[in-house]
Amino acid sequence: MALRLPAQSASLLSREARPHRRTRVSASSVAAAAPAVVTRHAAPAVAVKHSAVGAVCRPSLASVWREIQGAGDWEDLVVPLDPLLRDEIVRYGELVVACYKAFDLDPASKRCLNCKYGKKSMLREVGMADAGYEVTKYVYATPDISIPTQTGTCCSRWIGYVAVSSDEAVRRLGRRDIVVSFRGTVTNTEWIANLMSSLTAARLDPHDPRPDVKVESGFLSLYTSDDSSSKFSSGSCREQLLSEVSRLINKYKDEELSITLAGHSMGSSLALLLGYDLAELGLNRDGSRREVPITVYSFGGPRVGNSGFKDRCEELGVKVLRVVNVNDPVTKLPGVFLNENLKVLAERYELPWSSSCYAHVGVELALDFFKMQNPVCVHDLDAYIGLLKCPKVAEVKKNGADLLSKAMNLLSHQSFDAWRWQDAAMQVGNLVQYLGI
Repeated sequence: MALRLPAQSASLLSREARPHRRTRVSASSVAAAAPAVVTRHAAPAVAVKHSAVGAVCRPSLASVWREIQGAGDWEDLVVPLDPLLRDEIVRYGELVVACYKAFDLDPASKRCLNCKYGKKSMLREVGMADAGYEVTKYVYATPDISIPTQTGTCCSRWIGYVAVSSDEAVRRLGRRDIVVSFRGTVTNTEWIANLMSSLTAARLDPHDPRPDVKVESGFLSLYTSDDSSSKFSSGSCREQLLSEVSRLINKYKDEELSITLAGHSMGSSLALLLGYDLAELGLNRDGSRREVPITVYSFGGPRVGNSGFKDRCEELGVKVLRVVNVNDPVTKLPGVFLNENLKVLAERYELPWSSSCYAHVGVELALDFFKMQNPVCVHDLDAYIGLLKCPKVAEVKKNGADLLSKAMNLLSHQSFDAWRWQDAAMQVGNLVQYLGI
């Protein structure tokens, strides 16, 4: 059966993670959205004024950055989409695109599965010399799956980077911003890790294991596994990140700080796990023991954990803005059947499998785009960002082959000798069910 989707459409809609809150907004209304910003702190309220010629005075990012970072759960900023928020979503999305551009997928290269460039030159090499950030550390992750790869064995690979805003950028942003950017899935072991659809207790805080807080086992494995033989990294992805973020918080402990985590697809899952981890361990504290806000920008991300994980993230104050394409099947996984929509029956009776239901975290900004000529674009990060920049789909132009197509082409030339067939079959079934095939 063919996909039940329009041949071409372009609109923006917003909804919270709860399914009964959904509002559709046309692309034209988003493009013309008034830049109203609602402040919820002691600072003076932001007023939108119109001059005699009809120009709109928009507030500076430095004056309202906490609201843009989700202090008020983006209330009144998503519908209509606030221009400042739109700019920030695009900016963080482009920092994620940098990961894809810098990742070396050439099997003949000595740096295969690593970054092509050094830390000091990486952003410049990918065309982002004016991004306003200094890369301080590269991050590597190890899928805990025993299958052959193009380099011979399963090993750690470059997954993203940590960066901090420059002094010049601090004046524009209103704070020192610590950024962690994660790319999405491109290698065979990462695809299999994504298919490991089973919930397991996170237990990231040894002093308070919270067995009710469960996350997807493949993402947790990628986050916590270690490759002792790696010449590029020491320790697991988690250990590298907690160490570097803690170092930067301590270095700039007397400044106004923010922690921003951004990722696409699998990378958004790692971003959310890191945000939860930092908050659960209480590592997001500055020199005065004030809480440093944590914001996650998720692009095309899957569900990461159960309702217990969602509730705990909200309790800890981890702010998550999920940018999704309603036609993107990745955002429906895992948990096509067991998810937040089925947790409660008629909002009165708790179902026996509630603790096993996957649940999205945070506020959702949903895009609606699909091209019959190129269906794979529904998950492409460039398409996401292009639509945010130009809501009219006719204006969204692709430069060369999309990143996901490149990754799929790479996978087509590799062999899989140790698939976890049960998990894989479950996810394929989920995908088939969603597509209506």
